[in-house]
Amino acid sequence: MDRYATKHGEVYCEDLPLRALAQQYGTPLYVYSAGTLADHFQRLDRALAPVAHTICYAVKANSNLAVLRTFAELGAGFDIVSAGELHRVLKAGGDPARIVFAGVGKTAEEIAFALRHNILFFTIESEEELLRINAIAAAHDTVARFCIRVNPDVDAHTHHYITTGKSENKFGLPFTAARALYLAAKNLRHARAVGVQMHIGSQITTTAPFVAAITLLAAFVNELRAAGVALEYVDVGGGMGIIYHDETPPTADEFAAAVVPVLRTLPAHVLFEPGRFMVGNAGVLVTQVQYLKTTASKRFVIVDAGMNDLIRPALYEAYHAILPAVPRAGAAQVVDVVGPICESGDFLGLARALPPLEPGDYLVVRSAGAYGFAMASNYNTRPRAAEVMVQGDQARVVRRRETIDDLLAAELGL
Repeated sequence: MDRYATKHGEVYCEDLPLRALAQQYGTPLYVYSAGTLADHFQRLDRALAPVAHTICYAVKANSNLAVLRTFAELGAGFDIVSAGELHRVLKAGGDPARIVFAGVGKTAEEIAFALRHNILFFTIESEEELLRINAIAAAHDTVARFCIRVNPDVDAHTHHYITTGKSENKFGLPFTAARALYLAAKNLRHARAVGVQMHIGSQITTTAPFVAAITLLAAFVNELRAAGVALEYVDVGGGMGIIYHDETPPTADEFAAAVVPVLRTLPAHVLFEPGRFMVGNAGVLVTQVQYLKTTASKRFVIVDAGMNDLIRPALYEAYHAILPAVPRAGAAQVVDVVGPICESGDFLGLARALPPLEPGDYLVVRSAGAYGFAMASNYNTRPRAAEVMVQGDQARVVRRRETIDDLLAAELGL
């Protein structure tokens, strides 16, 4: 559910027409619905009420400070993968005691920074990482809390770039290796095991992979307890899918109905790390038509947003629904919606049936709140888009549009 709808013949975000926002703030433009962010968090929080839990928003999906502050004010924790993300969460008012630090390549500087802020725990990906964290904690005269990320070898049935729970993926440890590391860690003076973690992938549209992986994880937790490893937390990761096209992902209630019965068997505090589920359908990318081009075999709609603004179609061949902000009357035509970047892979949508369009019209690219601006770049020396947050009939810029001067400011040597 989101708060985008067609009213009075044009597409609105909450109580504001997207055409008016584009005219005021320019394009390309990311627009976020504050009401949708809050609604998604609260629905999942209510659905998971039968188990003691914390929802740790996955910052990598959308790290805008206004988005982070929205979740912090709702009581969210945060799942981070870099010191930069930790800086962002702290600036947005996030509680360090509700922050978990994941990722396979944490540097010594990042570990030290997180220890100084006393985060909840580190997610450990290897024995070498655990030994490094123990040594850095010793140098800071503290004890680092950690969970080991286990790899349950469960197929999430998603794009191979965003599956993370198979044995061939770089993430986590198999159960046997993880068990040995938990037992060995008892001898470490400056690192203490407080839980176990997993994350099997992203954009998962059925509950079966979650149930299978959590069932394996529950058995592993019981095995560890029998071996004398006391765990306070079970972190089941994120990965809940959203609707981009014709998917039928589980709702918050359906997800909870599937996983809560297994989780209730565990006397532990459960952490969830949703990202896309929280922000994906809360955001859109608005772009303006520049040219219409017809060749012998194709009709192209050339817009001012490119793969540097939204890379998912080029990177994953991902589908994003595209519709006119103000539809014109007339028969639909099949077109490719492409950007200005000098790459054949620069497209937002291929073979889309759209109403008649003219230069100057605005198109709305749906479901762009997750991994949209967060993955944007300055390729072709293109400034990144502005971001706007809408709440009811009010809009505010939450990131100004970059300028060419911004792009050149860090360059030296002339």
